[in-house]
Amino acid sequence: MTRSTEGNEAASTGPPLSAGRLAEVACLLEVTARKPGNVHRYADLPGLRCVDFLLSATAIAEPLDRAAEIGIGRAVLEAIEATRRVVSTNTNLGIVLLLVPLAAVPKTANLAAGVEKVLAATTIDDARHVYRAIRLAQPGGLGQVDEQDVVGEPTATLRAVMKMAAERDLIAKQYSNGFHEVLGDALPGISKALQENWPLETAIIHCHLNVLAKHPDSLILRKHGITRAHEVSRRAAEIVQGGWPESAAAVKELEAFDLWLRHPDNRLNPGTTADLVTAALYAALREGTIALPWRQAFESTLI
Repeated sequence: MTRSTEGNEAASTGPPLSAGRLAEVACLLEVTARKPGNVHRYADLPGLRCVDFLLSATAIAEPLDRAAEIGIGRAVLEAIEATRRVVSTNTNLGIVLLLVPLAAVPKTANLAAGVEKVLAATTIDDARHVYRAIRLAQPGGLGQVDEQDVVGEPTATLRAVMKMAAERDLIAKQYSNGFHEVLGDALPGISKALQENWPLETAIIHCHLNVLAKHPDSLILRKHGITRAHEVSRRAAEIVQGGWPESAAAVKELEAFDLWLRHPDNRLNPGTTADLVTAALYAALREGTIALPWRQAFESTLI
């Protein structure tokens, strides 16, 4: 089966969206999809509501539009400052850290090559701005490290300090490896699902499960430890291998997985995985894999 060209035809009738607006759309698509364990339009989490993520999505567009002009460190800080003006909790630090380097890539450049160039050009000032953004966002479970800790001032470039954290944090790892998990794992997964004519929501959920199966979630790892993070990844892999979304048994297993993640005894939120999915959605929108105006059904009938 081939993906419908209806959306591509419609996209040619209007001007392309700016990088900031594409980022906003990517955030909206991600948070409204019913991914297991995450906030979505039918499920909030303690201290985190879907409306918080919707407000945050609208807040970051303008700073991201200027990322190439003002530098990625300052763009990250301004995006988090803008977010704090509309919500009082950390909804999008990981998302912003991923979207800003992508938004800084010129429209005419290849995204993978362009983001590598952007990352290679980061400075100590970029790191300083990002450290301020992290302190403002106050992400949960961050802990402390011996070298280049965010409570102090960095003495290395943003990419260099991110490389130091790459082994323990998937978002930092993207700065180290040129967004390999985003562009090499998550983005092809979305493309393949849409080529199968799956609804967009189904494609997003499938991407989320695949990324989670391959890479233990950094937020869960920080808050609950490596054993728990691997358990979550194992269960996600079983659902994918069981044939979700086309297997009825796997559909039921996803429902059980979602309830297990949300249970008060667990509260295992794969938030870093959701951040990577958001970045992949931005890439898919930028390259036209998801073409706007979107005319295919978003709603999944499979969960």
